[in-house]
Amino acid sequence: MAKKILFINQEIVPYVPDSNLSLMGKALPQAMQDAGHEIRTFMPKWGIINERRGQLHEVIRLSGMNLIIDDTDHPLIIKVATIVGTRIQVYFIDNEDYFTKRKMEQDENGNDYADNGERAIFFARGVLETVKKLRWVPDIIHVQGWMSAVVPLYIKTAYHEEPSFANTKVVTSLFPKTINSDFGSNFKKCVEFREATGDLLAKYKDNFDFDELSKMAIDYSDGVIAAHPDVNPELLKYAAANNIPNLAYPGEDFYSAYEDLYEKI
Repeated sequence: MAKKILFINQEIVPYVPDSNLSLMGKALPQAMQDAGHEIRTFMPKWGIINERRGQLHEVIRLSGMNLIIDDTDHPLIIKVATIVGTRIQVYFIDNEDYFTKRKMEQDENGNDYADNGERAIFFARGVLETVKKLRWVPDIIHVQGWMSAVVPLYIKTAYHEEPSFANTKVVTSLFPKTINSDFGSNFKKCVEFREATGDLLAKYKDNFDFDELSKMAIDYSDGVIAAHPDVNPELLKYAAANNIPNLAYPGEDFYSAYEDLYEKI
């Protein structure tokens, strides 16, 4: 049965260099679109993206909102482009402070950005607010990469009564760790929004790190996938212990296994 699937990706080729994440960021939406599903795709507008080469342009009707994070207003800018040779349209979440002037996870010296947690929060809320404006109601939201890992929490709490997401199922793909530093002691405060309250975050360490963020994504997902053979096995055990349907790494022929999970949840 054809579904409406929202892919929230950290990376997508050809806009960023090849990696496990960026290759799957393109391959998965492509496979599902080819199979007859209706898709929408989002990613951050990383500062390394060449807008002219990628033919990105701003969508004025979707831009202009301010998102408040840690008591500071951050303007939301939406851009869009179509991957050459495909029918995949990609929406980009942009903000001058968080993305435009930055590289990706690490700075020029190879250090993790200190506000990576805030960037992930802004990205998650930016995507969900934009989907609301599109008046498009996804059956499945599939998140790939730590940058999108706040989305499951928000879908099941802060946005659970929104018509766009009230009946949406969430799938999280797990990938190997790519950042080493934690998100700082302020992350829990920054992530609080509407029903995403501090009480819900009490079970997690005060200093969120990659694995802690992954656990939060798992807790609020309806299905979990090992998207790479080197995923931390403890995270898959965590999902199983919490009775969340999970899929072991299916190999490169992933399409049917993913679609089966969509049907199962």
